[in-house]
Amino acid sequence: MIDLYSWQTSNGRKVSIALEEMALDYTAHPINIGADEQFSPAFTALNPNQKIPAIVDLDGPDGKPITVFESGAILIYLARKSGQFLPSEPRAELETLQWLMFQMGGIGPIFGQVHHFNRAAKERVPYALERYGKECLRLYGVLENHLAQRVWVAAGEYTIADIAIFPWVARFEWQEVDLAEFPNVKRWFDTIDQRPAVQRGLFVPPRPD
Repeated sequence: MIDLYSWQTSNGRKVSIALEEMALDYTAHPINIGADEQFSPAFTALNPNQKIPAIVDLDGPDGKPITVFESGAILIYLARKSGQFLPSEPRAELETLQWLMFQMGGIGPIFGQVHHFNRAAKERVPYALERYGKECLRLYGVLENHLAQRVWVAAGEYTIADIAIFPWVARFEWQEVDLAEFPNVKRWFDTIDQRPAVQRGLFVPPRPD
């Protein structure tokens, strides 16, 4: 059994989607970041960086409980545990990890800044909106060109790279992006969006009414 500590954010949804896709037994524990629950002593003990998500696997690699934080590390851990969505062939594995890092180092930070300055900032900051908005569109362009000859992001199959990127693209309206302008990304997005496990994972953990 795996305990998932998370919230319905792009980073959180990466892990809940992966757990659903891998059909791993887990219990979801909401960490309401709007109420600053990520700063509680209990959660800080799981992740000293005080960011969701984090997991505790009661059956770790040595049969003992293990705690994993950082969404990319969690995805790699779960993929290796389940034997799914991370190819074992070295070149395919490396390709998958490259695109996972593309999400971790590019899409996540940049799209996150766009979300902040479009939706949360107390005032409109033209410089920030232009800087992060322009880079956001550039990253969409990278994906668009990459997906022109591919069904999936990496390794010719659905992998944790797709799982990592999808929840960020799912916020395209927050980014004020028209997916019709990126038809390859839209085709890829629509394909993943139709997966039942993805739809389940998007709503984990359930938010209180």
